[in-house]
Amino acid sequence: MRASPRHHSSLYWFCLPALLLSVSVIALPAIATYAMSLTDWDGVSEPWFIGFENYTDLFDDRAFWATLANNGRWLIIFLTIPMALALFVSALLTTRRRAAAVYQAIFLLPFVISPVANVGIWMNVILDNTAGLVGWIDRTITPMGYPLGNPDTALYTVAAVNIWSFWGYLTVILFAAMRQTPEDQLEAAYLEGATAWQIFREVTLPNILPTVALLLALVTILSFLNFDYVFLMTGGGPAGSTEMLSTLAYGFAFRTFEVGKAAAVAVVMSGFGILASFAYIFVSREALK
Repeated sequence: MRASPRHHSSLYWFCLPALLLSVSVIALPAIATYAMSLTDWDGVSEPWFIGFENYTDLFDDRAFWATLANNGRWLIIFLTIPMALALFVSALLTTRRRAAAVYQAIFLLPFVISPVANVGIWMNVILDNTAGLVGWIDRTITPMGYPLGNPDTALYTVAAVNIWSFWGYLTVILFAAMRQTPEDQLEAAYLEGATAWQIFREVTLPNILPTVALLLALVTILSFLNFDYVFLMTGGGPAGSTEMLSTLAYGFAFRTFEVGKAAAVAVVMSGFGILASFAYIFVSREALK
């Protein structure tokens, strides 16, 4: 028995609260941010409309391009290391399903701990020059200096701390996706004598490809939104070596009070997120064909 068109149309009313919430929380602030990016405003006085001057100033600023390069390096790091680690560990968990719940809880623990606590642990236990592991290595094994004080290593040190807190989240999601692989496909591969690598490449990976695409899009978006670990550990220094678009926008808004320029940076960040979303939609459609 097929439902009437009137019944189907009435179901759309149940989507109205979520639609209104999305418009009020996402769409309206996005429009306001874009409008703000076209003004010269210090956050207090009357804003002045200046068109695209904030954008031209940004694109003419070498610091902006250096910051964008930092974001690019951060993105490459997070699209490779934590994703590869999560794929490897989640594949191992499929062979240890009895203890998988315990492992997942352990892996997820750094993710559920607040960034302030995670940074406190690393800054005092690992990176401290006096009582930390880095200080001990510097005194007893080989001189290595302070990783956060060196422009060549600061970005990678902050990324390592963020990876430690984030890779477990990716692992849990990928493991859940791997568990949905049809058993008949796995059994057929075993009967044909396929190796573990062949099973992963030919059976498991095609089944989890939509999930992998979603996580890659999520990692891309979060890489451009990254703020907390950089702000807590370096504040964008030393010498701008860890400056991200998010911390650059923060500096414009709350240090130099160039709110319009901060909004322009936010619009640029949103553009990368939109591109990642479209890429995810395209990959997901291709995977489902």
